[in-house]
Amino acid sequence: MLVEFEGYSFVEGGVTAPAGFQAAGVHCGIRKNKEKKDLSLLTAAGPVPAAAVYTQNKVKGAPLGVTKAHLENGYAQAVIVNSGIANTCCADGVEKAEGMCRIAGDYLGIPTDDVLVASTGVIGEPLPLEPVEEGTPSLASALSATSEGGLAFTEGIMTTDTHPKQVAVEFTLQGKTCRVGGCAKGSGMIHPNMATMLSFLTTDVKISPAMLQSALKRVVDETFNMVSVDGDTSTNDCCMIFASGEAGNAEIIASGKDYETFLNGLYAVLMNLSRMIAADGEGATRLVECAVTGAKTKQDAKAVAKSVIGSSLLKAAIFGADANWGRALCAIGYADADVDVTKVEMAFASEAGVLPVCVNGAGIPFSEEKAKEILTKDEVKLLIDLHDGPGQATAWGCDLTYDYVKINGDYRS
Repeated sequence: MLVEFEGYSFVEGGVTAPAGFQAAGVHCGIRKNKEKKDLSLLTAAGPVPAAAVYTQNKVKGAPLGVTKAHLENGYAQAVIVNSGIANTCCADGVEKAEGMCRIAGDYLGIPTDDVLVASTGVIGEPLPLEPVEEGTPSLASALSATSEGGLAFTEGIMTTDTHPKQVAVEFTLQGKTCRVGGCAKGSGMIHPNMATMLSFLTTDVKISPAMLQSALKRVVDETFNMVSVDGDTSTNDCCMIFASGEAGNAEIIASGKDYETFLNGLYAVLMNLSRMIAADGEGATRLVECAVTGAKTKQDAKAVAKSVIGSSLLKAAIFGADANWGRALCAIGYADADVDVTKVEMAFASEAGVLPVCVNGAGIPFSEEKAKEILTKDEVKLLIDLHDGPGQATAWGCDLTYDYVKINGDYRS
């Protein structure tokens, strides 16, 4: 279920919802399953302000370095993405990533340096460029500004995702109708330290490259960086955004009311994408949200929320609908945060109601039957009040099921 924000309305589509973009996705042969798209392309009418954030894993996919180099001037016109092979830990990885940019640039008639690149899939396997070369003509000819084009792009970046993830919002800025749209892939290997998975965002707001980069980093820290599925930070994580400027607003070049309006629109998209990623965690049956209030600082609140949401023991308890709140308190205790555990108050919540289980760091009587009813809903919340200050934060995750092991036991096949 999408979380709505006042003044921002959801519209159909993802990356093609804002004006000025075309997208497509096809099967080119990188993946054996011909039913799955494995090559995607997103383009703007010309070089536009663009920004990106990348994984902090020391092992990085070759496409990240190439994209970072191509973005040095703050502008780009296209991004080409493949799924199935990560192009990571390969001797010729940079050559292959540059090759993908060259192939796309040649068919689009634009400089190679104006093309960004991303890859996702198995680490350590060499990426063949022949399928990319052969598939790009049909990919370029399929480019469309329609919602179908955006959906095809999203389908082409998926790996173990069970469904496409895309969101777009519309809002008013300086009297102009503006949009932010985006998509993401991510189901496993999710424990971000930058962004996570792959995410591609577009907007028709006119904004400078510097302010676009600032906005992306700020919102990613509050959304994608607050998601955890399994504790693994991927090698290929990246999040990119392009701004066509076609909404017609005066360019945003500094902080202020217009910047905040754009920032909130970006948050509406990324927060909902974050929830989608967590809910679609590999093998997951429930979305789990941890809302922390009363921390000494915001950083303490973030640390506690992510510690709780990342606890394998708690995730397993949620899967079993077991109100084992002590596992959450344990996770609070080992979080890198300044917490007085004797002040902690905790409750489980869902559409079935709210159930307090802990006050002043100690358990209180509660109905196991009510707990079971609350914990068997599709979305479960942990409400934690540290009673120690103004800091607050929210993190998203999922339960840990048998299927997670099954999926990752034979991932390469």
